[in-house]
Amino acid sequence: MKRAFKHIIILIGLFTLGVNELRAQQIPVYSQFFMNKYTQNPAFAGMDHLYSVTSNHRYQWVGLQDYPRTYTLSINGPTKDLKNGIGAFLYTDNVGPTRRTGFQASYAYHTKINEEINISLSLSAGLIEWKIDGHQLTFTEPGDPSTTGKVMRSIMPDAKFGFLVYGDKWHVGGAAPNLLQNKIKFSDISNPYPGNKLEDHYFIHGGYDFILPYDLVADPYLLLRYVSNVPIQIEFGSKVTWKESAWAGFSFRSGDAFSMLFGYTYQNYISFGYSYDFTTSDLRSYSGGTHELLFRILFKKH
Repeated sequence: MKRAFKHIIILIGLFTLGVNELRAQQIPVYSQFFMNKYTQNPAFAGMDHLYSVTSNHRYQWVGLQDYPRTYTLSINGPTKDLKNGIGAFLYTDNVGPTRRTGFQASYAYHTKINEEINISLSLSAGLIEWKIDGHQLTFTEPGDPSTTGKVMRSIMPDAKFGFLVYGDKWHVGGAAPNLLQNKIKFSDISNPYPGNKLEDHYFIHGGYDFILPYDLVADPYLLLRYVSNVPIQIEFGSKVTWKESAWAGFSFRSGDAFSMLFGYTYQNYISFGYSYDFTTSDLRSYSGGTHELLFRILFKKH
């Protein structure tokens, strides 16, 4: 069983990162970072004094067998006094016989440094469930215990810290998911694979809004991701919005993909977005690209 479990962990690593490193990105990655910054950094909660309900659907490396599929639902907004923020998100990440489901709730404390600079400090806490469906596994060794078709689960607590320094047209911040770095232990396995745990992740990001002629606004951003024992991933992109409604843009993640995206917001209330990733890693010869759909509803705080 130990040998079979080791094969499963390697499979998860290869599918999740898509390059040579096996210590994979263990949290969802989205091409439309612009539209749902809260899921990457909980310190964004309440910053705009609006309640936002957002749903993301990501279909990664379509064409590969058992390609990853990620679904996320999040909500965040200001507290009653409009001074702080609250939020929560739920996600499920499916890769072949494995499924990872997580839930976290967060609180963000906002305070002014001066009239032009604000700071937000946030903490999230919740649970993660890892599941392996033995019915979908096939091994060449007939006597392997994993072929009995068991469903293995591991549930553990998790937490995330985020900070944000921001003004009217700019923001700089960072986040540290997987703060507890718990080991993933399945009750069916007495001696689990030692490399299987929640790795520490770190994000640093920044962005600025440029007001352009003809009712256009450009908001480029830069995002750095670091996972233990994996090279830093650089992501940058921008979108241009016309009259606070229609937008189009791009993003690029080193070692992964180049994305094109567009969307539309109806009366500052309902938004729909779509992005397509052109795979730039070694999987480009086998993948048909990545599709991501976004749906968002905004509620003003009265």
